[in-house]
Amino acid sequence: MKIIINKPTKLILGTENQALIFSTNNLPGSDQMALDLFSLNQTISDPAIIFTLRFYFWKGDWLSIGYHQKRIPPHWQKLLSNGDINIVRRPTGGGAVLHSGGITYALTFKKTYYEILSYKMVNRWLIKSFRELGLNLQYGNLQKSPITSNCFGTSLISDLVDEDGFKRIGSAQYRKRGAFLQHGEIQTNPSKDLWFKLFREEAPPKINLELTNDEIVQHLRNSFLENKSKIKFKNISIDNKNIKQFI
Repeated sequence: MKIIINKPTKLILGTENQALIFSTNNLPGSDQMALDLFSLNQTISDPAIIFTLRFYFWKGDWLSIGYHQKRIPPHWQKLLSNGDINIVRRPTGGGAVLHSGGITYALTFKKTYYEILSYKMVNRWLIKSFRELGLNLQYGNLQKSPITSNCFGTSLISDLVDEDGFKRIGSAQYRKRGAFLQHGEIQTNPSKDLWFKLFREEAPPKINLELTNDEIVQHLRNSFLENKSKIKFKNISIDNKNIKQFI
């Protein structure tokens, strides 16, 4: 489950403030984690980049485990051996997250922009955006919690839950050389069967917004980028054909 980035592509940008906006893709979990780190390295190495933004899906059913999560339960190993699940380690901390039927966002930014691009700002954006779509979210209630096998089994104040108390969005950060990667999972329609096999508890029900995940992503992206007229956006397309240029 080790993630290796071999000679990542260096994107040539201008000297003005830039933001890299990546296309939505559907790739294996190991590629997605490598792309998150690629985005972070671009943010570190290029002084013009203010932030990068990605939304993505996972090809197949994946379980991402936190950087500090040491123990893999035997029944997870069995599910892995049977081909029921794929497992990848995240660069960020926290407990395990099932990526099946949901949406993942990834944001990178420099430390100098932490006050406007950290958990607080991101959660405000997510709350506002989903309210516009008809889903009311609020903060979790725990200040801190030990790492659990299921990230969505507890709700920290940095997490977002729906009106029925189901945790819908869990996020985590990784810091490297004065820059941050923040990514999180939006549970829209998790696999009930696989969730129970992994965590031995019921999955959150499907979000009933009468929208596809692609339509939700489009709204989230547009709402994040509004009112940022002083930043030049550069669109980066990544798919199965050109993925090896980036990782």
